[in-house]
Amino acid sequence: MKDFVAIDFETANQDRSSICSVGAVLVRRGFIATSFYSLVKPEPGKYAAVCQNVHGLSNKQTKDAETFPEIWKQISKMIGNLPLVAHNAPFDESCLKAAFERYGMQYPNYKFFCTLKASREHFGDKLPNHQLQTVAEACGYHLEDHHNAIADAEACAHIAIKIL
Repeated sequence: MKDFVAIDFETANQDRSSICSVGAVLVRRGFIATSFYSLVKPEPGKYAAVCQNVHGLSNKQTKDAETFPEIWKQISKMIGNLPLVAHNAPFDESCLKAAFERYGMQYPNYKFFCTLKASREHFGDKLPNHQLQTVAEACGYHLEDHHNAIADAEACAHIAIKIL
């Protein structure tokens, strides 16, 4: 697979629709072509401490951000008909579907591929775990700022280029 969009969402709370940031990386012919990052005003907007401890975002950063539908208009142009790739894709796909449902948007049935699943198949027990940063290192990419949506999407893109 040489053309795809790697994507990552961070959420404000346990509600999958509460997307508070998104990172997307367009890969063309096996090379990163462009990327997109945005904070998102989450809905519901209450931040859970457990989520804040993971990504460090709060209402202070996202209160003036655009809503998911406004952000998605920009991202969907990047995606077009390309497949989406995420590390632990079931989580990111469920966030995307929940946000579409919350805002009454018609979900276009994006095709998702999972670098976590691919890592387990490709590396097996050769890695101590299959966490994003571990797999990225095994693929020659050093992930900094883990749980920043664009950093995680970039790491996912590098993994996908190597093993998908």
